[in-house]
This record gives sequence, structure tokens and C-alpha cells, in this order.
Amino acid sequence: MHLDQLRTRLRRIRSSILIPIVIIAALPPLYFTLLNRMGGAYHFDREASYLSLSRGAVDLIQSAFADVDSDRLVDFHVHVVGLGTHCAGCSIHPDFYSNLHPLKRMRFRVYAGAAGITDFSRADRQYVERLLGLVRGISGHGRYLLMPFDRHYYPDGRINHQHTEFYVPNDYVYDLQRRYPDDFLAAASINPYRPDALTELHRNADRGIRIIKWLPNAMGIDPHDPNLQPFYAAMRQRNLILMTHAGMEQAVESDEFQSLGNPLYLRAPLDAGVRVIVAHCASLGRSADFESPGAPETDNFRLFLRLFHDPRYERLLYGEISAMTQANRLGDSLATSPIAHILNHPEMHPRLINGSDYPLPGINIVIRTRDLESAGMINAEQRELLNEIYRYNPLLFDYVLKRTIHHPENPEARLSPEIFMAPPEWRLPI
Repeated sequence: MHLDQLRTRLRRIRSSILIPIVIIAALPPLYFTLLNRMGGAYHFDREASYLSLSRGAVDLIQSAFADVDSDRLVDFHVHVVGLGTHCAGCSIHPDFYSNLHPLKRMRFRVYAGAAGITDFSRADRQYVERLLGLVRGISGHGRYLLMPFDRHYYPDGRINHQHTEFYVPNDYVYDLQRRYPDDFLAAASINPYRPDALTELHRNADRGIRIIKWLPNAMGIDPHDPNLQPFYAAMRQRNLILMTHAGMEQAVESDEFQSLGNPLYLRAPLDAGVRVIVAHCASLGRSADFESPGAPETDNFRLFLRLFHDPRYERLLYGEISAMTQANRLGDSLATSPIAHILNHPEMHPRLINGSDYPLPGINIVIRTRDLESAGMINAEQRELLNEIYRYNPLLFDYVLKRTIHHPENPEARLSPEIFMAPPEWRLPI
């Protein structure tokens, strides 16, 4: 399906559910209950422990950690969101509170439910408390890389407030790392169009930050803009790693800027010598293949593979597998899905890393273990145990699921343990 066709279909879906959402919004108790269930937060029991799990679930969890060094275990994709209740500078777009924007308001409520937010007067603290509860409910949990989120900027350096859905400053996330050093690592998010981009880059590098996070579709960043070369040069000088979303973006409103997710645009930082991690392995949507004149739009995952297998980028380009087991990234056939391709190509695994994309694992409408069982990636017993683990801890579930799935045609084709451990050559402060 071409990208414009997909956009048309999404608009039709939005239109078809608009009236029911407005009706639900008029019935607050039912509305909030429904959205909390979609978000999955109602499952979580803060007082639960491994003792509440069945023997089979405990065994599955233990086998998932058996061959992984917990000192190097890192979840490389954990979002932090703040409303400004306790996070100085954090903000979200006012549309998320507005009854005039029921779809955005619904999306916000689903995310809040997934993150365990029940009291919006202390939302920032609840978000962190919930995340810490999930992390510390995992024995041998390793570290979780927290992602701030910079604003959307125009190329001339002005803030684009209309398209800034939320903002989480680097200092807030860095402070969480300092307060909880056994649980968290901090990334930085720096839009290269902001006037102080280079100053902010060096400031964060000086305090030990190693990874810079971008979401070009939501931040208005054109990765192959020639004007970004000084930023790339500074990244290479400071030996920083760029983790960037590629492919279509659905979690954050970015319809007008989806083209900025074209994986081929990442040749620019790669050619500048910057180490790049492609979030989700660009496993959603299609983009223009401008390297093949006359070619139709191509699956973003295929464009990612083109870069991945380019020998010039063998020591520079990595893929990250967060959200790739979720329903929206499995495609029409699980046997030919991006995650199936990765399962069946172990030669890729040394250049892959894992992330959860939290809080998305808490949104149970995108978790479909039944589909994975039907495709032959897990069996019925494993599905039952994984569902039990999900009800206990969706963050743990995301990890155990990835350690459990196998290729539908080859039960021995699994995700290698090295995917879940930080590459030593990155020299992260773990």
C-alpha cells in the first residue's frame, strides 16, 4: 500500500470513529474506564511479586535471562513524559486536554493509562514511580535508557509550537539518571535546528551523555539537510551516537512530515562518520526510493536493509528492535514481517540492539499474542504464560516475549542474547 493510500485509510478510520468517541467523551466514567483498559494500566499490581506467578511463568522468565550478562543488559528505548507538575520545563500541547480535539485527547488518555497515571496533579511523579516499579519488579533488570524529547523547530531556528506535541528537557532526564543510577541511563534530545544546538551537544557530552535521540517526523528534522554537517562533525568529534526514528511515525502526530522518516536520508550522518542507530529498523510505512529513478515507493524496512548491508556502514549503522512485535508492525503476513526477517538472519544480530519503546508495551490494544501463536512464533503454552507475565509487568513481558519468539519455519531461529546487551565498543557508562 502506498503512503498516500495509507494516509487516506487512516483519515477514514479517524472519521469513522470520531462520532463514537464524542459520545463516549460525554460519558466520563465509561470513557475513562475504556481508555484505561486500552492502556492496560488497570492490570498492574504494585504489590505483586514473582511469588504471584505460576511456576511455568517463572521458568520462562528465568530462561530469558539465563544467557544475558545483567551488567551489560540495556533497554535502549524508554520514553519519559512530563506535564510540568513536577518536571521543570516539561509540557504537552494543549490540544491533548481539549474536548475540541477528541482523538488527541483519547490518545493522551490511553498513553496516560499505559503509564499508570491516575492523578494528573502529580502526573510526572506517577510516571516515574510506575516506571521504577516495573523496572524493580524485574530481577537482574539491567539499565533503561531514558529519552528526553526536544521541540519541533523551523530550519531558521524558530520553535514550531503548533507541531510540538510534547517537550521533555535534557536536564530532567539527566537528573533521573543521577537519582537512580542503578536503574537508568540518560540520552539527550537535541534538535539540530535550535540556535544553541552545538552548545547543547557539547554540554551534554561533557557530562557523559553518549546517545542523541531524534524523531525527525515529529521534530521537523531533515537528516540529509546540508546545513546539518557542522552538527554531524561535532557528533563525530565527541564520539556521540545518533539514535533516530526512521519510517512512518504513528505514536506522535506527524502527517505533514512523514517524508522526513525516509531511511535513505540517513546516508548523510553515516557518510559524515556518525554512528547511527535506526529505531524500529524503520519497520513501518513506505518512502520514496530516490536512489532508483522511476521506482515506486518502497517499504522503509527494505530501504533500511539497503543501508544496513552497505559495506561502507558496517561499523556505523545499527538497528533497534523496539515495537517490532507489536500488531501495527507485523504486516499482512507474520512470516514475511520485518521481525521474521530478523529472526531468520542471525548475521544481522551483532548490529542490533533491543528497546521496549515504553510506555507502548502497556497499551494492550497493540499487543496480540494470539497473532504470534497463529503465525507459529510461539506455542499455546507460551502464549498463556506470556499473557500472565503481561498482566504482572508489561515491561518484563516485552523482554521475555522477544527472548521467546522464533521464526515460524525454524524454531531454532531466535533473537540472539547479544541483541540485549550493550556493545562494549560503545563505552556506555554502565
